[in-house]
Amino acid sequence: MVMLKGVPRLLSPDLLFALAKMGHGDDIVLADANFPTSSVCQCGPVEIRADGVGVPQLLEAILKLLPLDTYVDSPATVMDLVEGDKAKGLTTPVWTEFQMLLSQAGCNKALEKIERFDFYERAKKAFVVVATGETALYGNLILKKGVITSSELQ
Repeated sequence: MVMLKGVPRLLSPDLLFALAKMGHGDDIVLADANFPTSSVCQCGPVEIRADGVGVPQLLEAILKLLPLDTYVDSPATVMDLVEGDKAKGLTTPVWTEFQMLLSQAGCNKALEKIERFDFYERAKKAFVVVATGETALYGNLILKKGVITSSELQ
């Protein structure tokens, strides 16, 4: 348990350390339970476990501390549905939750959607991948860290 004032309890010491070490433009992946986190992390990103925690809950906690990049079209990216799931009419209500939480944090840009294997390749270049217990299909999210101005530090 994190024993600091104002830090959401869902953020482990390892995750707090990773968030603090990230620089402007670094990516953090919040991975659902089906995501191949350990395989992706063999290529370089740090693997952090948050088993039992859903991505929306973790996103809400992270957004209290992590600035999002304002210099890109969208600082939040999801894995687009594969053609078969699109043809079936699969819905992704978790994306609505992501968008609502991002909006509450001041980010009103639309979620970027990228093809499944492009998502995996981008994840391999991320600073950190957080394995969660999220069970929603397509419940993966990449966030791009922004900058903190000197006025925000005071």
